[in-house]
Amino acid sequence: MDAATIATMTLVEARDAVRRREVRAAALAESALAALALWQTQTNAAAAIEPARALAMAESVDAALAAGRTVGPLAGVPMAHKDMMFRAGRPAPCGSRVLAGQVPAVTATVLARLDAAGAVDCGTLNMAEFAFNPTGHNPHTGHVRNPWDPDRVPGGSSSGSGAAVACGAVFAALGSDTGGSIRFPAACCGVTGIKPTLGRVPRAGTMPLSPSLDTIGPLARTARDCALVLAAIAGPDPDDPHGDAAPVPDWMAALDAGAQGLTVGVAAGSLSDGLDPGVAAVLAEVPAAWRAAGATVVELPPLGLAALRAPHLNVLMAEAAATHGHWLDTHGQALAPLTAASLAKARGIDPAAYRDALERRRAVTETFCRETFARCDAVALPLLWIPVPRLAETDWGAPERARLLPGFLGHVGAINYLGLPALALPSGFDANGLPVGHQIVGRPFDEGTLFRLGVAFQAATDWHRRRPPLPRA
Repeated sequence: MDAATIATMTLVEARDAVRRREVRAAALAESALAALALWQTQTNAAAAIEPARALAMAESVDAALAAGRTVGPLAGVPMAHKDMMFRAGRPAPCGSRVLAGQVPAVTATVLARLDAAGAVDCGTLNMAEFAFNPTGHNPHTGHVRNPWDPDRVPGGSSSGSGAAVACGAVFAALGSDTGGSIRFPAACCGVTGIKPTLGRVPRAGTMPLSPSLDTIGPLARTARDCALVLAAIAGPDPDDPHGDAAPVPDWMAALDAGAQGLTVGVAAGSLSDGLDPGVAAVLAEVPAAWRAAGATVVELPPLGLAALRAPHLNVLMAEAAATHGHWLDTHGQALAPLTAASLAKARGIDPAAYRDALERRRAVTETFCRETFARCDAVALPLLWIPVPRLAETDWGAPERARLLPGFLGHVGAINYLGLPALALPSGFDANGLPVGHQIVGRPFDEGTLFRLGVAFQAATDWHRRRPPLPRA
């Protein structure tokens, strides 16, 4: 099987080809390592590529299959992960100069579970410093660049994860989402990503930013791929005091049930009001795509999500200051200017506003779910409200930054505040050939319905199959 064929495969297709021994896991790993290196000069997605580890893990899968032994559900699939998922003995600077010497003594639960599932770890991926900006800029590591246009942002903070999946180097990558950091890269890079329900995936052994909001989840090529990876990493963990004890259903069993009988809600004006006209033109086709997928589309009243931006930011900023604010005192000059400014602003959050946001959260979530999901099974919402911006115009100090940054806020952080699951789906391309995505939001711990809908949507559309052109010479 040649590299060109491998590049077009989904994660599930690659996994099945390894199981049938149509392709060796080692060949998949070699292809992924070569693609990571090929794209590195254009995207800067990788923080560290680890050929020895990847090939050893892949050869172990090949040996197990040759011996007739049972292998895990992700056996032989090459992945790489945001550089905040700790692996014992491997440096984890988390995109920061101040953590350049950090070598964890523990392995994150999510990586241990992927290892047990047979996945192949090809290395770590660049990220925004401390996972604390939505565009993905990072002057320490060099900015990650969008595979569709290297002058554009890849979305942050899981910037390398979005870029590495989009360019076809790896089949999936873990990211984190505290205020959109899985969904922004998915939208900017034209891939699929799942922000799971708060507490669904263990965070032990990962860098915290805001413990009341942080979630870990995969970016991959399809909704089916995301379901398989999430199934491998989700579930209770005694090492995670913030985790939920909810059992993990067999999502894979119902993926092909179709969207018939399911309802997608669209609030009046939500896919157009406040959006750039080019983005709105693409998202105007989303309801028709859902109908073509077999779902019923219903109009919802206004959802009131704009009112949740402030409490979300109060929680995020207050907890970010508590988690990372001390670096201002000890290593202030070593921080990226944007990180330093954000942490300084975070220190100014009124403690009373933070407490109020936490105290109101449960009641707000219950009211939202009761009123919204009585009418539908999932809500369709935009992600970026603007076309994917250029790196130069959203960098720290750029005069356009203040005008463009609100395009990343929208209805994204509100979903983190509510703790709900959200699936980001490629939804088309604008007039400049840049990806546009939208998200569907579901009931707590009902990722299964989102995956079922996502599989149906991707059976009716082909946006997720598009690939950026190979790097310029």
